[in-house]
Amino acid sequence: QSQLVESGGGLARPGESLTLSCVASGFTFEDYSFGWFRSAPGIDREKVGCIKTTGALFYYDEDRKGRFSIRRDNAKKTVYLTMNDLKPEDTGVYHCGARRTICPIPGGIHYWGEGTPVTVSP
Repeated sequence: QSQLVESGGGLARPGESLTLSCVASGFTFEDYSFGWFRSAPGIDREKVGCIKTTGALFYYDEDRKGRFSIRRDNAKKTVYLTMNDLKPEDTGVYHCGARRTICPIPGGIHYWGEGTPVTVSP
């Protein structure tokens, strides 16, 4: 069974950091690019960033580009999203998605995780 399982979410105060993990199983991790997405009320699958099979990184929001970082560990079949200097507007459920070779996008995702919630509040 192929799946993605996220963890690491929780409650944080503004300015704090969290690192989310996405563990993959059931498919060849090295052949897939991974994206992080945020869902919140009124927001469905907002693209946060992507790491390709080559390790190339893409961030879709200038503000988060300076605060968030993505990395992958092929040996552990895990993708990480480190979020620094968190803001209330970062609140949401963070999902990871996988797509063979190229970055996953809404409508083009092969595997999808259930997500881990992040709440940023004073």
